[in-house]
Amino acid sequence: MEQSNGPIQQPLHAASADPAFVPGLTGVVAPLDGAPEPEDRPQDAAVDAVVDEVVDEVEDSVGEDAAPAAADAGGPVFEAADRRGRIVADAEGVRLSYDEEACEFRWDEIAAVESEKGRFGKRFTVTVHTPDRRWYPIEIIAPDRGHITGWEAGLDAVLDAYFDEAS
Repeated sequence: MEQSNGPIQQPLHAASADPAFVPGLTGVVAPLDGAPEPEDRPQDAAVDAVVDEVVDEVEDSVGEDAAPAAADAGGPVFEAADRRGRIVADAEGVRLSYDEEACEFRWDEIAAVESEKGRFGKRFTVTVHTPDRRWYPIEIIAPDRGHITGWEAGLDAVLDAYFDEAS
């Protein structure tokens, strides 16, 4: 008869092993017909140039503090972005994206939204809490410290307008 000397470890069924375990994360989308195959895609230098252009456009729009879509939605819209992450909060809910990962939360799926600015730096952190005791933080790096104050005011305006209605 064999005897085990160590603890019995159960298999891990969580977000660290299976990203589909996390509610709100979107899956990988199959490429459309006519989409370029991986070998047909632009090389790294071309991709970097396009990314730099997009980052410049985002930084220009972030300087306006609250959002290009405010006129379309009719209500307050908050948007903050850096080169890797983006936070958008509007009448539909809160959308977080970081690199190629993204998640969406409708207002009825949100228990709380918490924001925090870094003590010494230019970091702005927004954490979305869900009723099932999960939280989803994202950290955005501001171009300067003055943007963080504007971002906090913009986020507060959106939360005042939409979050109180949903709770």
